[in-house]
Amino acid sequence: MYAVIKSGGKQYRVAPGDRLKLETLAAEVGQKILLGEVLALGRGVDLRVGTPVVVGAAVTATVLAHGRRDKVTIFKMRRRKHYAKSGGHRQNFTEVQIDSIA
Repeated sequence: MYAVIKSGGKQYRVAPGDRLKLETLAAEVGQKILLGEVLALGRGVDLRVGTPVVVGAAVTATVLAHGRRDKVTIFKMRRRKHYAKSGGHRQNFTEVQIDSIA
């Protein structure tokens, strides 16, 4: 069984036991959370698609950790103009493990 969920403006295909990194969620480590925006449910060849969400469907997950992703380096340069600028960005994330799909 699998589900397509929406979290942080992105869509993820998840199954029980999967670990994934979502945008930061306001939850403590070890806490169980309910991901209610289920866009589709699938079991084998059977697929239920919501309009826009599947009514009554929910995904339960456990928060494993909070962290920051690897740095993305940004470098801007104009040749022959003596202009060079560098910067970076590290996005925060919440790592969760999918427990069940109901």
